[in-house]
Amino acid sequence: MASPNASPAPTAATGTPRPGPNVRRVLLAYFSRAGENYYYGGRTNLDIGNTEFLAGMISDAISCDVHRVEAADPYPASYDDTVARNVREQNTDARPAIANPLPGIGQYDTVLLASGIWNVRAPMIMTAFTESHDFTGKTIHPITTHAMSGLGNTERDYTRSCPGAVMGQGLAVKGEEVRDAGPDLHAWLQATGLLSN
Repeated sequence: MASPNASPAPTAATGTPRPGPNVRRVLLAYFSRAGENYYYGGRTNLDIGNTEFLAGMISDAISCDVHRVEAADPYPASYDDTVARNVREQNTDARPAIANPLPGIGQYDTVLLASGIWNVRAPMIMTAFTESHDFTGKTIHPITTHAMSGLGNTERDYTRSCPGAVMGQGLAVKGEEVRDAGPDLHAWLQATGLLSN
């Protein structure tokens, strides 16, 4: 599996052929957290976060640049401590600082925004990411890993933080099932037109 950790570099620098004028350019921007995670009502420790694993599956399946959104103040490995921090950030409408800001997204036509769902929303760092870019005219597809909330409020939140964007079909995968999500992912990529063959 290709590592989804690297931030995108200009196409020429990656050695990937530069797409022609009629090829849609896709960015996959994701936030993921390893460590102690929810697992069927209990807890499990993940070396690779669920969203990072799913991002790797996506980047293996389609041609896209990948940017991992990283917090300047990393989230705790403890599940309960992360939950408490997330509640504070949601209650104060915080915008956590991003350690690796992406200079721009102007070259992309489609942006896949992937994250877990924390308390029915994407982590607030995803709002910090979306508000730092102009999504006018771009198609957004929200992607989530979750325990029971599906896409949560991502469509509403991204509509607010990405004015002028077109909201495309989202994909929600249960965190416990992400490693077996290949068929559902393939079907979604075909349904959205992201999979060319």
